[in-house]
Amino acid sequence: MHLLDWLWSLLFGPPRRSPATGPGSNQEVPRQAPTAAVAATRVRLTRRTYTAPTPVARPAAPTSEQSPYLFARPVAGQAVYLDLTQDTDLPRLEHWGLPLLRTPEDLARWLELTPAQLAWLADRFRDPSRVSLHARGDHYHRRWVPKRRGGRRLIESPKRLLKHVQTRILRQILDRVPPHPSAHGFRRGHSIVSNARPHVGQAVVVRLDLADFYPSVTYSRVVALFRSLGYCREIACWLARLTTTNAPQKLLETSSVNETTLFRRRHLPQGAPTSPALANLSAFVSDLRLDGLARSFGVRYTRYADDLTFSGPATFRNSLRIFIPLVRQILKQERFHLHPGKRRVERASQRQQVTGVVVNAKVNCCRHDFDLLKAILTNCLRHGPSGQNRDGHLHFASHLRGHIAHIARLNERRGRQLLAIYQQIDWTR
Repeated sequence: MHLLDWLWSLLFGPPRRSPATGPGSNQEVPRQAPTAAVAATRVRLTRRTYTAPTPVARPAAPTSEQSPYLFARPVAGQAVYLDLTQDTDLPRLEHWGLPLLRTPEDLARWLELTPAQLAWLADRFRDPSRVSLHARGDHYHRRWVPKRRGGRRLIESPKRLLKHVQTRILRQILDRVPPHPSAHGFRRGHSIVSNARPHVGQAVVVRLDLADFYPSVTYSRVVALFRSLGYCREIACWLARLTTTNAPQKLLETSSVNETTLFRRRHLPQGAPTSPALANLSAFVSDLRLDGLARSFGVRYTRYADDLTFSGPATFRNSLRIFIPLVRQILKQERFHLHPGKRRVERASQRQQVTGVVVNAKVNCCRHDFDLLKAILTNCLRHGPSGQNRDGHLHFASHLRGHIAHIARLNERRGRQLLAIYQQIDWTR
């Protein structure tokens, strides 16, 4: 009985005993049944079970013995062809004002290309990973660029013809579909200032970074994105092949396992005009979920490319043990990952920076950047600009003028001070 008494006291408090029995007696006063009012206020928790949704069977693509259109895909082992142009969603295309494209011939005509040029640009009949580096058949200029904090980044810039095609896809398709309102990078009317302004005057600012943002968006995700806009499977595959690439094997011979895994598959190339817009649209669901998570904690959320920023009151800092794992879980479910070495938690007593903009009391520039630029301009005025161009910029005057414009956008008074010094410099010295 002592064990039962201990369990009862642990859960419901010590049992009530009659005064006559004394403290050493084991006779307990019988408990009274709860009243109807007390019983009505008790909440019973029911066990909830998860039922997986029934998968919806996708109708098989129609087939025909003759090719229904140019470049139709044959069925392996059968003398028939797939027709992947029958599932165009016209209401969605009309809603976004997108061009109606059904077949590869329509796409080639819209891009002002011949069908042969379209197939060549999209690598329809070859594997680009087997193309030798710097070959004429490679549609990209590729180079490794070292990162400031170690590691390297692969820059893949499209050549002239493919860049023209991608720019047309960007202007007439991708620019007409808005990303999530929390996304501020690479959007018309948005900038690092609009990304930083929601976090001004907050007690705690948390900055996180996505690892390998562009390579994480694979070919299959881009196909699904164009399908969600209303295009049929055939056109979605062609558009995805025009906007993704995989690196040649020669380029990855000295790469790490992680780099080989990322760049061997088709991915968004960092350097293509369509990649920022495709990355923003691919991250729409993750932005939606992270914004909802932030609202549930009473904090604010914005994203500029791969930089995630959360800010809120002082109590937010006590919730980070729960909040950051939830952010990591959401990103993992959306096939993104946090960079383990780029996490910053900044209080109001520290300098709070969001995408290079100070947000402690107002949108402002960094004092170190202002002092450094002022010192360079002063030395140019006193000793001539030729001795101050230590990084070898071809257009040093334009380079400094751009930095002045950046600071003037954040702090107009400091911008005027720098511009006054700049206008006194003799650039012929």
